Formats: sequence, structure tokens, C-alpha cells
Amino acid sequence: MSVNDGAGHGGRGGGEYDYVVVGAGSAGCVLAARLSEDPGTTVALVEAGGSDRMLAVRMPAGFARLFKTEHDWNFTTTRQDGLSGRELYWPRGRMLGGSSSMNAQMWVRGHRADYDGWGVPGWSYEEVLPYFRRAERRSGSNHGGVYGTGGPVHVSELRSPNPATALFLRACEELGIARLDELNGPSNEGCSPTPVTQHRGRRCSSADAYLAPAMRRPNLTVLTSSHVRRILIEDGRAVGVEYTAGPGRGGRRGGRRGHDARDGSGSGAVESTGGADGGAVTVLRARREVLLSAGAIGSPHLLMLSGVGPADELRAAGVEPVHELPGVGDGLQDHLASGIFLHCPRPITLAGAETAGNLLRFLAGGRGMLTSNVGEAVAFIRTSPEEPAPDIELIFAPGPFIDHGLTPPPGHGLTIASVLLRPESRGRVRLDGRDVVIDPRYLTAEADVRRLVAGLVKARELFATEALRPLAGPPMAPYWGARTEEELARWVRERSETLYHPVGTCRMGEDPGSVVDPGLRVRGIAGLRVVDASVMPVINRGHTHAPTVMIAERAADLIAAPAGRVPGP
Repeated sequence: MSVNDGAGHGGRGGGEYDYVVVGAGSAGCVLAARLSEDPGTTVALVEAGGSDRMLAVRMPAGFARLFKTEHDWNFTTTRQDGLSGRELYWPRGRMLGGSSSMNAQMWVRGHRADYDGWGVPGWSYEEVLPYFRRAERRSGSNHGGVYGTGGPVHVSELRSPNPATALFLRACEELGIARLDELNGPSNEGCSPTPVTQHRGRRCSSADAYLAPAMRRPNLTVLTSSHVRRILIEDGRAVGVEYTAGPGRGGRRGGRRGHDARDGSGSGAVESTGGADGGAVTVLRARREVLLSAGAIGSPHLLMLSGVGPADELRAAGVEPVHELPGVGDGLQDHLASGIFLHCPRPITLAGAETAGNLLRFLAGGRGMLTSNVGEAVAFIRTSPEEPAPDIELIFAPGPFIDHGLTPPPGHGLTIASVLLRPESRGRVRLDGRDVVIDPRYLTAEADVRRLVAGLVKARELFATEALRPLAGPPMAPYWGARTEEELARWVRERSETLYHPVGTCRMGEDPGSVVDPGLRVRGIAGLRVVDASVMPVINRGHTHAPTVMIAERAADLIAAPAGRVPGP
């Protein structure tokens, strides 16, 4: 393999490959590894960020240390009327592994109803299940053979769970929430310790699982610090990409504008400033296909910069339309979370994790508090009997996770967050010049507020159980003790934050309004696919890293099939 940091300056920058993959995140690493398994196929993987080799990546509890650094795109939404006019911070990993190198490592597939509900041929639960299993390497218990055992992604239980986490699970059982043997079965309704992507107490990102083992292959080239500016489209076919090289990030900071972005599904290798970073423009040509894995923000952004999208809006942004595709950028969904923070009278929480002793335990044996993923246990619940499947996830953190972990806690505390699993609200991304504008339109559907409030009511009930009551002290700021449904609705609008799961902006389907077909091919443009969380028609009742890896595993077979390989896990 050739790795070129600052592509275009020697090595194999530029040139021609069979496949050009844009974004080395959760999906892009999978594609690069799977497609390069064929020694007769050449693959170039283009990533805007740099290396993932750092302690804050390897150490599970250290992910918040990466927020608002050079390894984060530090994205910001528009002002949200449903959230008291606030702009929300959206962290996105800017390095190999993308956001899988800075997430909370939760491997949560979702519910059978999610995939059956997509209604897309080839993507039902029974059809995608083998691809989840192909990705997984389960260590520890595997009740009923739920997980795969020979895949690249290490999925395990936490090595050193906090003692408060067992009490949370007991509290759930007190309230009649069933304890699950395994969370990732066909139904995730119930409570469980969180399955995590860790190996021997250290993070296992897509870069660790897929890319690192593929790096010895001579037919794989990885270009880092390389910002894709646009897709080259000739006579209705994608034939390559243009990129600029160098450490500069470009873009405008703050407000509703931002640089490139990506989700846990991919890496936003998208240059949004027209070469303002001063890097020379280099062309990568693709003999077979260009594969966008730039995430739910980066992929539609790059399509629009390349002239593919709603034509009138593209012209208004100064981009000449190449192909009219109105659905590009529409259908943005995200999991919104609202937490309750309480002081804990016992000094056992993650607020005391950063000690020399805990660092030594982690470095020497991959054990101790620093192996925590923070969200150590979950409960998936239905807020009413009419819900066909869980509509709220409760996440337990044995520590105060305030302001994305950026605000130092005032002491030992606990968090239970209510997460809206199936938002009715829909947002969009669009262009403003070459910048991308993110408008999730959070809580524009009133039912979303009702469900989040019901989740917070359940969180308060959990804190009041016999199991958790000894650890549940007074409210911890900024939580001011909201109790009534009216007060909790106010709290939801004042303090809710993203759970980092945007999807849906390049929706797949059979209808003309979809952006990609069931084979993930962009409608109307040959040789171009989107492979990341942006293709999900509806957000899953889980977390988005696992399904994004699944999507990429299945896509690798769909892509390879015309070249003579037999599809199927």
C-alpha cells in the first residue's frame, strides 16, 4: 500500500485507479479493504484528515478530548427554533477512521422493524443480518450465536464496568424493563450493558478493523490531508475527483456555516472553499466507479458542489447544474438527546477517572476507568403501547456527561439521557456559495417533544428506584430539577444535544424522489454510488456506526458483482 500524507507531493498522488473512495470513515475503510482484496483491482482512498495514531483515540474514555481540535470538523447547525434558537455543535472525526475514531464505540444494530420498514428490495432485516455478522468478531458471551465470530470488528463487553452501571440495570428491572441476554438480537426492547467496539480495552475503529490489515496491499493507496473539491462528471458518468492537498482545513468558522462534515458513517473529504487553502488541484481518475463515503453531510455536499442536486438552488449558490436530482440534501434525520444530571454522594463515578493510577492501568493492561465508553448501559423502551417498537433509548453514564464532555463536572455525578429514536421532524442540508448549511429542524414535530419528555419521566423514575436511590443526589447544574411535563419540555428545548447520528440525505429507494437506487447508484449518473449513513431511508432504532459498516459490507458485494465476483457474505 502507498500512504501519502499531503497527496500530490510524490508517491501515487493523482493517477488512475479502478475505484476512488472518498472518505476514510466507518464506511470508506470497509470499502477500501474489501475491494482491495482482489489483487487485480486498484483502489484509492481519499481522506481529508490525517493519522489516527494518538492516545485520545486509543483510550475509550478520551474521545471528548478530540472535540474541537484539529481532529474534529467542529461543525455547527443553523439556529433551531425548536431548541430555543440555539445552534448545535456537531463533532465529526477528521482523521483515518472518521467518527469511528472519536465516537463512544457503541455497536447497536437497531430493531428488525427498522430494516423491514425501509421497504427497499435487498435491505430487509433477514437480508442485511448476514452483513452485520460478517463484520463482527464477538469476544465474550454470544448467547444464541447472535453475533458473527470471524469478522474484523471486535465487539465486546466493557472490561471494567463502573459499579453504578449494574445498579442502573437493576433499576430497569425494578420498573419492569426486561434484561436482555444480548442487545443486538432481532428486538432490542429491554435493557443491557452496551456492546462496544473494543479489543483488550482499546478502541477498535473502522481504521483499526479494516484499513490497518489492508495497508500491506500494493493495490491500495491511501491519500490523507486530501480535500475533494468535486466529482468529475463527463457525458453523464463520474470519471474521477479533484482534490487539493495539505493540512489546511478551509471553510468559514462559526455560526451556521462550516467546513466539510461527516457522520459516524464516513469521512468528509470535501473541500468547501474552492482551493482557498492554497493547495494545488490534483485529479484522481476512476476506471470503474467513484464511491462517496463522506457521510450524511459530506456526501450530499459534494454532490451539490459537483452540480448534482436541486437545480434552482445550485444556480442560486453559483454552481452550474450537471444533473437535476431534487432529493439531494433532503430528509436529514438525527437522534436528539436530553439528559438528567444528578450529584452522586459516593466518589465512584467517571469524574474521578483521570488519575495517574488509572492511566497506568489502561496503558499496562487495558483495564480501569479509562476503558469506559461513558455510555455503559442502555434501555430501549416504548413510551406507549401503540408504538410498534422502542421509540426512546435511555443511556446511562456513570459520570456527568455535560456539554459533550467539554464542561468539567462540578463533582461526582450520574447521567441518564433520553434519546429520540424515530424523530418525525425532518431537516436538510443545502449550499450557501461553496459552504454547506445544516438545518436539522429539530422538534418541528410536536410528537418529538412528547416522546423525549416521556423518556425523561422514565429517567427520573429510574433514579427513584431502590437500586439507584442511594446514588441519586440533588440536581447537578445545568439541570435545574425540572419535574413536571411542562418543565421537562422546557428543559428539552433548552439543553438537548445531538447524539451524533445524522442520516438520510441521499436516501435510497425505488421511487423517483430517491437519490440512490437499491444498489446505491446515484440516479442519472453512471459510475457513481453513495455508501454511508446518508442512504438510510429512515433512521434506525439504535446507533448508526454498526448499520453503516453493514451498508458498506453489502455495498462491496454489490460493487464487485459486475466484475465477476459472487455477491453474498
